Order: sequence, then C-alpha cells, then structure tokens
Amino acid sequence: MDKRALVVGLGIAGMSAAIGLRQAGWQPVIAERAPERRRGGYFIGLMPEGRQAAADLGISGHLHTRNPPGGGKAWALNRRGDVEPGLGFLHQPGDPAAVVRGDIEAALWEGVRGNGTDEPIPVWFATRPVGIDELGDGVRVLLEDTRTGALRSETFDLVVGADGLRSNVRRMVFGPHEEFMTDWHAMICAFQLKEQVPSFKESDSITVARAGRAVWVFGFGDRPPTVLLTYRTDDVQAEFAADRIARLREVFSDMDDPVVRHALNALEEAPDYLFDSVHQVKMPRWSRGRVMLAGDAAWCLNLYSGMGATFGLLGGAELGRALRGHPGDLDAALAEWESRLRPSIVKHQHIARLKSQMFVPSNLPIEAVRSVAVRLACTLRERRLARAQAA
Repeated sequence: MDKRALVVGLGIAGMSAAIGLRQAGWQPVIAERAPERRRGGYFIGLMPEGRQAAADLGISGHLHTRNPPGGGKAWALNRRGDVEPGLGFLHQPGDPAAVVRGDIEAALWEGVRGNGTDEPIPVWFATRPVGIDELGDGVRVLLEDTRTGALRSETFDLVVGADGLRSNVRRMVFGPHEEFMTDWHAMICAFQLKEQVPSFKESDSITVARAGRAVWVFGFGDRPPTVLLTYRTDDVQAEFAADRIARLREVFSDMDDPVVRHALNALEEAPDYLFDSVHQVKMPRWSRGRVMLAGDAAWCLNLYSGMGATFGLLGGAELGRALRGHPGDLDAALAEWESRLRPSIVKHQHIARLKSQMFVPSNLPIEAVRSVAVRLACTLRERRLARAQAA
C-alpha cells in the first residue's frame, strides 16, 4: 500500500515537497488554510540551484522568467538626489532568474495537477491542522474547515509542515515560535507597481539606501517593477500596532526624492502588499518522528538572503531523492535529506547578515562603505562587460 503524507501549506516549499513525495511513490495531499490559491507576489531572484531543482521536479517547462537583457540597467540615488550607476540584484554572481513569487507557484501548480502524466495531488483548501498526535506507526491529524469550523481526523505516515515563518505545525510539534525565530529588528513591505518611476525605463532597477532604511525597485523584462521598502527598528511589535502606510510615510519622510515619493504614493493604491518583520528560523533538527518541516517553517533564510525560493524548491527535490534512496526507512531518508541541505542553508543564513547591509545599511559608516563597495563593483562589472564585448 502506498504511504500517505499530509503537506501543510500550498506555497513554494509545500508544493515542491508534495511533488517530491509523489516522485518517491508516496500519496501526498496538501492542506491549505486559504480558500483558494494565491497569485502574483513580489520579486524573487531564482538561483541556479533553484532552477535545477525546478527541472528535477519536472516543472521547469512551466516556469516563466522575466530577465531584462543583460540583467537590465541599475541605478542608485545618492544623498544629493543624483542618479548614479547602481548594482541590481540580477547583476550578482550566479545569474539569478527574475520572477515573481506567483511565477514559481504557477509552475508548481501545474506539477501538482500532474502535467498530464502524473496523478493530480489532492488539495484541501480552507483546511488547517489544529492537532497532531504521533501514533508510532502513523500521525493522527485533527483538521479544521476554516469556513465552517467542522473538524475531522485523518491518519498519515508523514506530516510535512511547509506553512511558513510562523508555522502552526512547528508550534504544535516542536515548540513556541520564540524558541526558533531570531529577530533581526527590521521590517519589509513589498508590492507591485502599476507603472515605473517616471524618467526611468520600464526594466530599470533603482535603489535608494540610507542608514536604517532603503527603497528597492526591481525591474523586469515584461511587466512593471515591484518595490521593496525596508527599514530597521528597535520595537517590532510597535510597527504592527501602528497604521502601516502612515508609519512607512513617517519612516521615509526625510527621503524626499522621486523614487521614494512614487513608491509611497503607489502603496496607497496597491490592492495588496506584504508587510512583515524580518527573522530567520534556526532549529537543531527539522524532523521529529514522522513530522518534518520544510522551507521557511524549518530554516527561513529571510528576504535579505535572496535564497528562500531556491531552497524551497531544493527542499522538495531533495526530499524525493532521499525517500527514493531509502524506500523502507523514513528515519534514514529524513536524516540524509537534512544532511544534504543543512550545510548550505547554514552558510546562507550567515551570508544573509552581510547581504542585509547591502539591502539596508544599519548606520552612517556602513552606508558610506556600502556606497564605495557598490561604485567599485559597478566599475569592475563595466570593465568585465567591455572585455567580453571586445573578445
């Protein structure tokens, strides 16, 4: 009899895990607390490891990428308001692919539906677990219909918590959020622009970075840009208590330039946006018995790392590979899965601290060092491009 697995969460990590499970011969089902699949989302740079994982999961043919030619032009506004050459996210080593979150989720959704060759993976919308009990040879999960409040009990051979940074599965099985979420004393707000900042080309990327706050505009090759507003704070809870748009206008009030004005005015009209605090999740183990975590629930690298989607895909591909390698030994499969992923994830969690200073410098001296580093990197990049064109 095929083994049953419950995957909690219909995001990148959850759908990737479900597809990996199906590749290993399991029968996964996905529980998603929302009533329908989300679409759209903010900018994501998908690294080579993520693109390879997409191929391993069989979804790369459905993955739409949006890179401008050559990564597009990047610009930075200095404190005088002058526009200088900048360094965009797509200009970093590894040649990341520009997508929005919805592009990856749409490709994964095609995989979940079976691509015409595999059995579709069932998805239970408006469903969340409210109780998880391990029975030794299985896991009993109490599920709630979020529309009606009705409860039912199901038994699975494995439960995968892929339900995000504030994972309900992690809280119920491993412990309270405070034990695993590290506070970075920073906030982010990401949303879609209807149109590019005036006087810039549609595919341009723009950065305005000051000590303690920054605005990033991420350009695409075939759609309007997305925006990231980010700032540092000593009191994260107070940020959630305040009116969010009013608070963002207050934080950026002394940055009176066209980019910041355009972003804040656009936020007023945005149909939806992400507003959240910045954390990483650090755990000694990502599994306990027949319950495991994946993606942000297990290791949240955070937005500054630029690696979250890549490892969300990689986690699912590696899970399928480990289960295929140990078809009769779940403990061995999960141990191998974790041993393959953990070294790279820990490395990128450390690197994210440095990257955070590129996204939003924490003080004036670091702002100055960052500006020098960006100018030097721009010069080196221009020389490299000139040499490539001359060759």
